Amino acid sequence: MTQKTYIQSYITIQNNEIVLNGASIFKIEPTNFADFSKQAYRNFDIQYPKFFKMDALSKLAFLGAELLLSPIISSEHENNIALVLANKSSSLDTDVKYQESISDKENYYPSPAVFVYTLPNICLGEISIRHQLKSENSFFIFDAFNTEFISNYSNILLNSNKSDTVLCGWVEFFNDNYKAFLCTISKEESTKYTNENINTLYNK
Repeated sequence: MTQKTYIQSYITIQNNEIVLNGASIFKIEPTNFADFSKQAYRNFDIQYPKFFKMDALSKLAFLGAELLLSPIISSEHENNIALVLANKSSSLDTDVKYQESISDKENYYPSPAVFVYTLPNICLGEISIRHQLKSENSFFIFDAFNTEFISNYSNILLNSNKSDTVLCGWVEFFNDNYKAFLCTISKEESTKYTNENINTLYNK
């Protein structure tokens, strides 16, 4: 029997602002993403030095996941939280940077530190390592955020008991244009967003 699932919490990151469950929790004057992400990291007192080695897409996904998962992660037992993310540009922003490092024959230097991020699902790995997750994870590429697909896929994971919670959403980054929308979904009954779904929250 298919059980109803519920959105527990959501976050949006765009235009130098982070909005958690509809409330702005961090906003700065217009700047580039590198500066914005660094200031956000310090504002929330995140202690994870590897953050500064990540590419922009991973930083974007990491920040959203950090603020949603930290309150619900347990240190006493394994957390069965699946990750289901998508975007349009894949890892193209990093791919371009890597291509530049090998295009100039005079300054040929293929950077291993950049190369490792030339797959979009690396951001899932970064989140999993941070929160010690060993559960299901998938990254999809769509022309636009396919909320119906993501919602259905998440519900299948929950109703097949492959996960207790799903962190799902959209993390798009290219040429310093970015938007992240992430939410947590589970079978735990919640009245917070009974009149909302992923699509309506994403488009708020």
